[in-house]
Amino acid sequence: MWEGNPAPRLSGAPGGMLNAVGLQGQGVEHWLAADLPALRARGARVIASVWGHTVEDFALAAKMLAPAATELVALEVNVSCPNLHQGEQMFAHDAGATAAAVGAVVGAEVGVPVLAKLSPNVTDLVPIVRAAIDAGADGLTLVNTVRGLLVDASTRRPTLGAGGGGLSGPAIKPVALRAVHEVARALPDVPIIGTGGVSTGEDAAEMLIAGATAVGVGTATFLDPRACLRILDELVDWCARHDVSRVADLTASLTDAPSM
Repeated sequence: MWEGNPAPRLSGAPGGMLNAVGLQGQGVEHWLAADLPALRARGARVIASVWGHTVEDFALAAKMLAPAATELVALEVNVSCPNLHQGEQMFAHDAGATAAAVGAVVGAEVGVPVLAKLSPNVTDLVPIVRAAIDAGADGLTLVNTVRGLLVDASTRRPTLGAGGGGLSGPAIKPVALRAVHEVARALPDVPIIGTGGVSTGEDAAEMLIAGATAVGVGTATFLDPRACLRILDELVDWCARHDVSRVADLTASLTDAPSM
C-alpha cells in the first residue's frame, strides 16, 4: 500500500488541473483481487500501469502481475516518478534510468506488450524514447503531466500539500501534440498512445494526425466520468464529416510540418 502525498492533492488551474496525488494505491494484490475482476466484468480491455521508486520495484510489480497476463492488454511502465537511487530525479528525465526501469519490466517476461509512459519535462524527448525502445518497450504513452506550481497569495504557500504538481488538461495539449509529432517523425514504426489535453473528438483527431496510434483521456473524466464514450462518438462523427473511413488513416497524416 502507498498512501500518496499529503492533502490537498488536486486544484483547478487555468486551462486544466494541477495534481500531486502521489500514485496512491492499495497494492498489486488488492488490485488483482478487487479492481481487475470488476473491470473485466464490464468488458474493459485493461492496461496495467506500474511504477516504483527503484528498478527492483518495477521488476517486482511486473512479476506480481504475471499470473493475470491473460486478462491484460499491456503493461505500462510509468517512469515519471522519483528514483531513490538518483537523488529523487525522475526516471523519465534520464535515458539510462528509463532504460533500466523498462528493462526490468521487460525482463519479468509477463507475456504482454510493454509501453513506456514518458515525461514532456525534458529538453529532447527522442533520446529518452530510443533508450526505452532499445530496452525492449513495444510502444509509448506520450505524455505525462507538465510540472507546475500554484501559489495561495493570502498564505504565501503552495496550493497543493506536496508543493508542486503535474499540470494536465487542455492547457498541455500543444505540448503533447508536439511531443507525439516529434517522436512519431523520429521513430515512425513505434506505436504511440497520445495523451494530454484530449477532451473532444476533434482533440482526439488532432492527436492521431500528429502521429498517435491511439488516444488516452484522463483529466476530462474528472469533469465527466463518461467523457471517453462521448469523445469516441464525437470522433466517429468527425470522421464522417471529413470523409475518413478508418481512424487509422489519420495517424501521422500531418502535412506541411517543418522541422521543429
